Amino acid sequence: MTLAFSIETSCDETSVAIVDDNGKILNQITENQQVHNKFGGVVPEIASRAHLQILQRIIPLSFKRARLNLNDIDIFCATCGPGLIGGLLVGSTIAKSMAIGINKPFYPVNHLEGHLISPTFNNILKFPNLSILLTGGHTQIYFIKKPNDYELLGETVDDAVGESFDKVAKLLGLSYPGGPEIEKFAQKGKFDAYDLPHPLKNKKNMSFSFSGIKTAVNLIVKNQTKITQKFQEDMAASFQNKIIEIIINKIERTIKMLKNKNINIADISIVGGVATNKALRNSLLNNDKINKYNIVYPPIEICGDNAAMIALVGLQKYKHKIKPDHLFNFKANPRLSIIESGSL
Repeated sequence: MTLAFSIETSCDETSVAIVDDNGKILNQITENQQVHNKFGGVVPEIASRAHLQILQRIIPLSFKRARLNLNDIDIFCATCGPGLIGGLLVGSTIAKSMAIGINKPFYPVNHLEGHLISPTFNNILKFPNLSILLTGGHTQIYFIKKPNDYELLGETVDDAVGESFDKVAKLLGLSYPGGPEIEKFAQKGKFDAYDLPHPLKNKKNMSFSFSGIKTAVNLIVKNQTKITQKFQEDMAASFQNKIIEIIINKIERTIKMLKNKNINIADISIVGGVATNKALRNSLLNNDKINKYNIVYPPIEICGDNAAMIALVGLQKYKHKIKPDHLFNFKANPRLSIIESGSL
């Protein structure tokens, strides 16, 4: 049995995990940095310091809970990009140091690849796979012909979908992180209360755009004499509904484009923190153009940023005999692409 210890520190979640080569999570500790709540968003320098403080506490705790020692670990992994450079440096430096200390391999991991393979914790992925990545920093569509064969079909040209949830929540006076707050308030609101724009709706490409919706919400908010709870609920519902409409529109377009090229897909994966949104899941389930495919998700606790998915990538690299970073030369890169990180 091969054991991997991993660290994820790309944004404001500090996470460590110990995972075996069967995908069993022996222990995982993930802490969301509450210090950012009062700012309504992540402050990079504060995040870096918080990562360091939290890791000093949760690393030994993780080993204790798993009833393992450092020498039991076979490989070490850490997110090396994309993300906030300070956090990436903190996590990768600690993981490298641990690997050097006991002369074990270190694998730098791309955060996005972790999300893309995260459904394998509770599913056997079938290929070709269409993967929709929905996070606070990225909104992308990938065609995965087979393992180690990623093709980026489209992505956001401005804000990421999770970022737009956070920004609109802040405009409405809701707390951070915005995704759960918008979802909660939307449950009591009218989804058609406000007519919000659908950017790039008639464009044939697979690009997303969310900044225009945020601007539209901002203009409506400014025209309110008072921000009532009813307004918050109706706007949250209208905004969430429009976001879901945009996502579904792009999935339908992508399926049609692939069909026109005589390319069939076996699974559709929805990954990233926004994949926890129940309204999105219900809409996908009730869409006749999409629900004919097998729609897979990671476990709820693996949808957001977490170290277990980082360990899983490292373990697959090890299994496929991809060379680790023996010289520890791989540098953290805030704009790291899957190709640069040496995907499986």
